Amino acid sequence: MKPRATQKDVAKAAGVSQATVSMVLSGGGGSIPAETWRRITDAAKELGYVPNRFAQALKTSRSMTIACIVPDITNPFYPSLIRGIQTVTDGVSYDVIAVNTDGLPERERHFLDWARQGRVDGVIGVFFTLRAKDFEPLVEAGVPVVRIEASRKAGGDIAVDDLFVDSRAAARAVTEHLIGQGHRRIAMVAGRGGPQAHRIEGYRAALAIAGYEEHIVVDEEFSELGGTRAAETMLASTFAPTAIFAANDLMAIGVMHALRERDINIPNEIAVVGFDDISAARLVTPSLTTVAQFQRQMGERAAQILLERLRGTKTGRGTATEMPFELIERGSTRAH
Repeated sequence: MKPRATQKDVAKAAGVSQATVSMVLSGGGGSIPAETWRRITDAAKELGYVPNRFAQALKTSRSMTIACIVPDITNPFYPSLIRGIQTVTDGVSYDVIAVNTDGLPERERHFLDWARQGRVDGVIGVFFTLRAKDFEPLVEAGVPVVRIEASRKAGGDIAVDDLFVDSRAAARAVTEHLIGQGHRRIAMVAGRGGPQAHRIEGYRAALAIAGYEEHIVVDEEFSELGGTRAAETMLASTFAPTAIFAANDLMAIGVMHALRERDINIPNEIAVVGFDDISAARLVTPSLTTVAQFQRQMGERAAQILLERLRGTKTGRGTATEMPFELIERGSTRAH
């Protein structure tokens, strides 16, 4: 049996001291050059080095674990985000634990308290109800936080870092795209909380400039079932839309289900647009026009920022980093 690789073996392969290897593989050593970090992590991977987590925790007072707190782990948007986080944390021997809040304030607060007890070294999350000040006790306990947001926010004096996609601008781009296709009666469906308000603002802004009437149905859930219920409510109204913009892809798929149940052709009779570009958006028939948020890249960047806080290379006030979006046109808005 091949002997288990040690930090001494990694140090020899990378051409550095064992103390440097120890700092890098424990997530510390903020002053160590990026090239040295790369050599050490590459050597550890090549040698199959497996850290002794129990010994590391005793030595560094760190759990070597990061929490990813999300509203709905069954929404395909979030596994891609978590995959991006893991792509980065695996290289520095951090594990990721994902927990589900259902977007409820009591569950969001519960997991902040849980994190503050030392269960994890840092938190990356999507929070529907909490504000920057709610994270102050966590940050004061030495647990850095990166939030994934739907608009520009920053922790300010509280060292909470944010990544955001401008949901308002993206929703406006979607609505302008539909107007450009000749649609005059564009409806919107959304779930409660989360990014709903910003996406509705963008939809309204585009319609106001064009001088067209708005029609919005809000369901309790950002889910496929919520989309189906909202579409049924809309179809029972007198508005008669030629296009429906759903505030996320799951709702859009629910809308498409409701339309098919009534033999309404998509997109010739009613066009449908979603938001998020989950994997299912390419698989439904017709394929779904949507807004890509590049959630895997978002996860990678969030993890990088969190590690900078853990290493001490990033200090001071909270920051806001804008991430890109892209409108992806597919069959659900492209007339045959």
